[in-house]
Amino acid sequence: MLIRYGYDITITCEAPTPLVCLLGVHPERGADVRSPEQMVTNPQVATTTYQDGFGNLCRRLVAPPGDLSLWGDGTVEDDGQPDPVDLLAPEIPVADLPDDCFVWLLGSRYCETDRLSQIAWDRFGQVSPGWNRVQAICDFVNRHIRFDYMQARDTRTAFEGYQERVGVCRDYAHLAIALCRCMNIPARYVNGYLGDIGVPILDPMDFSAWIEVYLGGRWHTFDPRNNVPRVGRIVVARGRDAVDVPLINSFGPHVLKSFRVWTYDVSDMPPAFAE
Repeated sequence: MLIRYGYDITITCEAPTPLVCLLGVHPERGADVRSPEQMVTNPQVATTTYQDGFGNLCRRLVAPPGDLSLWGDGTVEDDGQPDPVDLLAPEIPVADLPDDCFVWLLGSRYCETDRLSQIAWDRFGQVSPGWNRVQAICDFVNRHIRFDYMQARDTRTAFEGYQERVGVCRDYAHLAIALCRCMNIPARYVNGYLGDIGVPILDPMDFSAWIEVYLGGRWHTFDPRNNVPRVGRIVVARGRDAVDVPLINSFGPHVLKSFRVWTYDVSDMPPAFAE
């Protein structure tokens, strides 16, 4: 399967403003790239790239005063299979976890494990450990939060999402991550592309957030927002929570003027439509 993905974003800055953008496909998918993405800016500005401490591809630039458009488009090959399910994947005791897993057990800016710990143990302490417990957490979050774009708030934390019971995909992810960490299960935040491949089109196209959980010695994908295996995920960035993976991190004020995202299967499209 070939998946075309991309974005067209315009922001406005009052003065020259340094930016760090996390918009490109994660380097782990490098071997799958069939049409490399090239970020194009209007007006044209110089950019450089680096990888952050989580292995994400970051692009640096300085936005000039006025409007700046960021456009990128590429194609990756995908196996076309839904997210793998391993019902027998066990939890790993904390004492046996790899050293690099411990950062994914700690509370973070949007995932307040201290405020949710008792809630988590009261609700999930008697659930059989492993895949079943993580799925029970995702089932709970999926039922507990009502999806509403109009109620989006970029400062909402996991505990506030638990209390308010409304939000968008990042709120589902934050709450599920915090509850997993409270149960001593490493969990991390993922931002990326997720098209409507094989499912009805319900929402406007956007970047999506889901989670990865460490069970049985490797990371597994869970999606508390959709809560079913999906086809065609393209990871952009991973972090402790949304604070680590902003699409655009500006070191000065900016205003979002327009935002468009696309991701769809072009495997069976004639070349004129796929380009």
